[in-house]
Amino acid sequence: MEVLNLIIEMAKKAKEASYTTAKLSASTKKDLLLDMALNLEKNIEYLQEENKKDLALAKEEDLSPAFMDRLLLNEDNIKNMVQGVREVAQWPDPVGEYIWTKRRPNGLLISKVRTPLGVIAVIYESRPNVTVDAASLCLKSGNAIILRGGKEAINSNKAMVKVLKKSLMDFNLPLEIISMVEITDHQAVTILSKLDQYLDVIIPRGGENLIQAIKKEATVPVVFHGKGNCHLYLDEEANLEMASKVTINAKVQRPGVCNAIETLLVHKDIAGKILPGLIKNLQELGVEIRGCPITKEIANSIKEAKEEDWQEEYLSLILAVKVVKDIDEAISHIRKYGSLHSEGIITNSISKAYRFAQEVDASAVFINTSTRFNDGSKFGLGAEIGISTQKLHARGPMGIEELTSFKYLVLGDGQIRE
Repeated sequence: MEVLNLIIEMAKKAKEASYTTAKLSASTKKDLLLDMALNLEKNIEYLQEENKKDLALAKEEDLSPAFMDRLLLNEDNIKNMVQGVREVAQWPDPVGEYIWTKRRPNGLLISKVRTPLGVIAVIYESRPNVTVDAASLCLKSGNAIILRGGKEAINSNKAMVKVLKKSLMDFNLPLEIISMVEITDHQAVTILSKLDQYLDVIIPRGGENLIQAIKKEATVPVVFHGKGNCHLYLDEEANLEMASKVTINAKVQRPGVCNAIETLLVHKDIAGKILPGLIKNLQELGVEIRGCPITKEIANSIKEAKEEDWQEEYLSLILAVKVVKDIDEAISHIRKYGSLHSEGIITNSISKAYRFAQEVDASAVFINTSTRFNDGSKFGLGAEIGISTQKLHARGPMGIEELTSFKYLVLGDGQIRE
């Protein structure tokens, strides 16, 4: 009961604070975010010290290298977060934007105007950078935010929220604009997911088990960041040098994130040309290859792929490889196993590139480039709060506009309906 009352009280205060955030001027929000960026920059050493506590505990639990990579806050990571906040600060204020205006025959002037969502709860796991990214985006879009991170990053998250709240204090704003649930067991998630009288949306970021649990329990609307079972298809008309370079980047550059590829599909006509060298290069970079029977004939040092390998989001240096007869089989495979996140094709054929883009269902489709670019900062959105793999109301990297709704403003001069 104590936990329940604590979280309900936090949600009530966040709701009250959201009324203040919704009416902040564009200049105030910009200045506030720039001040937050400066405070984060001043506290790099403090943030790293707190992060070291989380890293030490994670090491004791023998968590995977990919997990440790997501948890790490080094100086570069923190500076990237700071830069993201500054970029968000410079973006045009979305609140109050007139999306369109129409004059009706009866003289009514009807406008569609962008408004904040209200209170956003972000539930996430091991990535402490989400704390700053989510808070900055919610502030810019006029929302209050409740953060509930995973236990693995509890010290890092508490430290960042403390630094961010310093700016709220200096601007004489309600500290409840940014709230953090420090209770890390699932009970807190269950309670939050049912507070629809105070929360306007929940955004879960994490593993499939977390997302499915929230979808099942929630009475609050959910915009989910689904898993990233991402594919890259090497067409028979691909530039082989480009194909190898992009494959290696999409798998190896940062394997523990959702936009890294998990399956490579290769047209049968180029499989014998590209796979021997490409697999060798990937193995030298530490990648374990699990291949279909044809792939195993080409490189017999690899493991044979099982059915579950086509379904897996490894988030590590493991890659499933399948040789396909044509683009139809590639698209069919993606439709069966893909997670609607990021899908790519390497080809010199304009018609096949267009067909792939048209027929593959994903939040982002990549032609002759790496799926690793499915990211708010790389799309020019500044930070992101997640990558939505659903279709309502947001899809792909969720930036400022995706954290707003709209209302209709109707201006008349005495008209009545007959």
